[in-house]
Amino acid sequence: MTSAEHFDRWYAERVESPAADELVWRMLGLPPGLQSTSLLGGAGLDEVVAILDPRPGQVLLDLACGRGGYGLEIAGRTGCRLIGVDFSAVAISQAKRRADADFRVGTMTATGLSPASVDAVLVVDAIQFAEPTLDALRECLRVLRPGGRLVLTTWEALDPADERLPARMRQLDLASQLPEAGFVDVEVTEKPDWQAIEKRFWLESLALDAGDDLAIQSMQDEARRVLAASDGRRRVLARAVAPLPDEESSQPG
Repeated sequence: MTSAEHFDRWYAERVESPAADELVWRMLGLPPGLQSTSLLGGAGLDEVVAILDPRPGQVLLDLACGRGGYGLEIAGRTGCRLIGVDFSAVAISQAKRRADADFRVGTMTATGLSPASVDAVLVVDAIQFAEPTLDALRECLRVLRPGGRLVLTTWEALDPADERLPARMRQLDLASQLPEAGFVDVEVTEKPDWQAIEKRFWLESLALDAGDDLAIQSMQDEARRVLAASDGRRRVLARAVAPLPDEESSQPG
């Protein structure tokens, strides 16, 4: 379920489903046309943009970018330069068809970017797929310029022993992992309002007649899994900063 091949098939199915896209736009409050396969809603996106605060000419890395929707929206709003990286070649191909931007195949632990080459990094609903998490966070730090900003959205287990949840989610603890990776000014905020919107989204997806729409069928399968253990996880927004040189020298270890 975490391989590039799995997501290649997933994205190939999704491109043929206007119904799935319409449901995402309507239920999550996203701008029509924003190609999302994640669950960050419109209000959450506004908050993310305010934290990242990319300026015209600065470089934003949308890591695990999928079809590029969030990164393209932020670049359009702010005038920043966008680089999108995803390990699914199918997703990257779909992103390139939507816009003339720098989309490339890579992974969360090996982006292929030069050190200190971006001003901000965004990872939407994907850090749980990194293998391992710390290596992905260190890669984010490596490509960020000193003082650069990182924002992640994801879910964490309320109880790491809750086997109803995937092991990848039970291993997440960004409040401790981000400082361990070398970040400073770490803040992890629980977002119950986002989670409530997502629950309504999953319930609405189950009410659809999937017919032969593979994307809706896949969405409904995921909805059943998520709803069965939704009380065991929390929605989080994490933010952190790449340390300045004097801050690096003052960190323990």
